[in-house]
Amino acid sequence: MPAPLTILGLESSCDDTAAAVVRAEAGRMPEILSNVVIGQDALHAAFGGVVPEIAARAHAEKIDLAVERALSEAGIALRGADAIAVTAGPGLIGGVLAGVMCAKGLAAGTGLPLIGVNHLAGHALTPRLTDGLAFPYLVLLVSGGHCQYLIAEAPDRFSRLGGTIDDAPGEAFDKVARLLGLGQPGGPAVERAAAAGDPARFDLPRPLLDRPGCDLSFSGLKTAVLRARDGLVAAQGGLREADRADLCAAFQAAVAAVLAEKSRRALARYLDLAPDAPAFAVAGGVAANGLLRAALGDVAADAGVRFVAPPLALCTDNAAMIAWAGLELFRAGHRDGLDLAARPRWPLDTESAPLIGAGRKGPKA
Repeated sequence: MPAPLTILGLESSCDDTAAAVVRAEAGRMPEILSNVVIGQDALHAAFGGVVPEIAARAHAEKIDLAVERALSEAGIALRGADAIAVTAGPGLIGGVLAGVMCAKGLAAGTGLPLIGVNHLAGHALTPRLTDGLAFPYLVLLVSGGHCQYLIAEAPDRFSRLGGTIDDAPGEAFDKVARLLGLGQPGGPAVERAAAAGDPARFDLPRPLLDRPGCDLSFSGLKTAVLRARDGLVAAQGGLREADRADLCAAFQAAVAAVLAEKSRRALARYLDLAPDAPAFAVAGGVAANGLLRAALGDVAADAGVRFVAPPLALCTDNAAMIAWAGLELFRAGHRDGLDLAARPRWPLDTESAPLIGAGRKGPKA
């Protein structure tokens, strides 16, 4: 029987500095021994979003501390790991570079193998870490900088069925929160406000539902919220709390409706492959939204496929997903040298045409 594998993972692609240790043994579910995340919300709060230069400096200052804490909480020494996995892209290049350089130093000093991980693969493979999904499965990767429908076929092989052509959903949530004077990060702020709102009060558009395929667009939806807000301000001299709640509820409902319909289309294409154990997973930061999880769960139930939504702590950026993706790649024989490069762009599906546009939290891939 193969010996257990223990992987140290590092993540620094946006505004969370993270390190984690994951262990896997044949015949057993993987175990997250530690999962340390050092957030930067306070550093960026005054700017209404992530400032790349500030994020990069914070990563450089904190990444070694995150590693030290992760190893301590896991109860292992650095040389007790079998390999070091690190996010090598895509993302804000300064942050990615901070993580890659730290991982290179650790690998050079210990002689441990180095594995560069695609951040998006980390999210896409999380359902295998948490629920043991078998390949192939359909995953909706939905976050602040990315939104894609992918068929996960292997740890290093993904087929994209569609994605956003402009703003990612998480980016749209952040912009709507800013338009309405809510706090950041925008996703939780909008969801909290929407809980007291009436989603039927404002008739917001459902972009691209009149076109075939699985591509998405959320820029126009954000603009519709802006126009509705400006109309209210002109008519009554400002926004009431009920107005904010209703706008948030309508916006959130529109995003959920679009993703639900596009998910039906993606599932139909995926099921044409006749997988042995059909499953639909959602991953990424926006997957923490309760309304969205419920809507996608209903779509999966209607299609008769298993639905998986990872725990909330593993939806947002974290290093456990990077350690796990690194472990899967390590098993498949992947190794990187000390010439591993930090990449601002890194598509999962290299056969499909690149997605259009770049999000505020990082370039689309």
